[in-house]
Amino acid sequence: MMSAQAGGTYLYAVLAGSEGAGETELSGIEGGAVYRITAGDISAVVGRVSRARLRPERKHLLAHQAVLRRLMEHTTVLPAAFGLVARSDEAVRGRLLENQELFREQLAQVAGKVEMGLKVRWSAPNLFDYFVASHPELGAARDRMKGRHDIGREELIEVGKLFENLREADRQAHSERVAAVLQGRGVELKWNPTRGETEVMNLSCLVPREGLDAFEKLIEAAAEGFDDHFTFEFNGPWAPHSFTELKLPATSAQE
Repeated sequence: MMSAQAGGTYLYAVLAGSEGAGETELSGIEGGAVYRITAGDISAVVGRVSRARLRPERKHLLAHQAVLRRLMEHTTVLPAAFGLVARSDEAVRGRLLENQELFREQLAQVAGKVEMGLKVRWSAPNLFDYFVASHPELGAARDRMKGRHDIGREELIEVGKLFENLREADRQAHSERVAAVLQGRGVELKWNPTRGETEVMNLSCLVPREGLDAFEKLIEAAAEGFDDHFTFEFNGPWAPHSFTELKLPATSAQE
């Protein structure tokens, strides 16, 4: 086992072809040069780092994303997750050779495309009150407890469960409604877990790099019919992390 101080070859992305694509003037993590390792018709964009384990510090994360953004200006990338360090350049080259067909397939899947994030949230000041107003059964359950001093724990739990069930049902219905618009225009989606009670959906969307204006209009179309109690937020473009699986475990300098 190598020491965490031994360093290694840091992986940023895998690309098609062997020619440089704008990375020759880039500085990567720790300010090091960014270069290519080629095997057949597939290349890895890498750089040397001083440690086999890198902490996800802001400066490292920003450097990683800066390299990916620059590469995305010129070509399609299979982005690596942050922190993937190989023992050596030769270890990376070996894994490229072993996974040529897999990388070709994934590059074909995301060719000319980028990832956009879309989150929809309920923006009502009080979500429970919003659901009371929009779901008569919840309003009736709440009203049955008004002015009473004998409300038991079980009754409170039942009302809480009713609220949660209605919220999940609405999440499902709203998500299907938005997805139908996006998928109807050929947008590939990945569903991510929602966070917090106000988040309705959290989607990753694979869209053409040259079609970002059209995607924004598509979001506007998907938002039609939703009232002011909903907010639609999108971000990107990003490298298509959610739609590729770039894993080279045998290259790890930590092994």
